[in-house]
Amino acid sequence: MSKFEEVMTTVHAECKDCNVKLSNDLLEGVAKSLGPSIYLPDASRVSCSQASEMETVKKNFLIKKLGLDDGPELDKAIQEVCEQLGSSNRNKYRIIVYALLAKKFGKESMFS
Repeated sequence: MSKFEEVMTTVHAECKDCNVKLSNDLLEGVAKSLGPSIYLPDASRVSCSQASEMETVKKNFLIKKLGLDDGPELDKAIQEVCEQLGSSNRNKYRIIVYALLAKKFGKESMFS
């Protein structure tokens, strides 16, 4: 099994554990867009309790990658996704967070 397949197996298991329904195509598309960062333990996860991390998600993904305009709705969407994955869940994989955000804003087609 390749490293990419190992990561995707872990991500699919985490989606199941969190009762999150996302298509395989969306998850793989997001994973490929993230490049080698998905293999690094720290970079592959999102820390919802760190303001700087939330700013990174907003600026680098929502604004730069998805092309959304900055506004309070972006912060609200990030918070909703963090809550959906559970406050006690330490495995908020960046792939899942970004896929949920892409789905929330109707941008899934960017990753197919």
